[in-house]
Amino acid sequence: MRILAVDPSLRGTGFAILEESGRTIRCLEYSVIKNHPSLSQEGCLIAIYEKLGSVIERHAPTALAIEKVIFVQSYSTAIILGAARGVAVLAAAQRGLSVHEYPPKRVKQAVVGKGSAAKEQVAFMIRALLGLTETPPSDAADAIAIGLTHLRTMASPVLKVTATRRK
Repeated sequence: MRILAVDPSLRGTGFAILEESGRTIRCLEYSVIKNHPSLSQEGCLIAIYEKLGSVIERHAPTALAIEKVIFVQSYSTAIILGAARGVAVLAAAQRGLSVHEYPPKRVKQAVVGKGSAAKEQVAFMIRALLGLTETPPSDAADAIAIGLTHLRTMASPVLKVTATRRK
């Protein structure tokens, strides 16, 4: 099973490609789609859609694991996050991927063991679980965590986790 995992955001969408083979999970690629502050909202959404489409074409995942909509204090922030999430779902759905959503607390619980874990704790655990020499950017680490949550949800045995990074 090969999946695309996404942590959506207008200016910094984290993504990862994870592959489960037997009892091993490998991270084939992770990165952050960084949109410049001067780029319009529409331009950012197009960039997210195109980059994720390219990743899907390159790796041929069968599923998308994405962070579920969360409560935010500001309506405008919720709308912007929803738009970024929407283009990620659209890019995946148009290419036939199944879509699976996970709430942030469940992701943190699955990776760190505590639903209230800080972003730094998630990134540290991803580094430890994958045996990386560097800590992934927090948005990419969150995407990897979402992907691990999905794969662990789909297959309950303890899995060996390894990674390689490709830019």
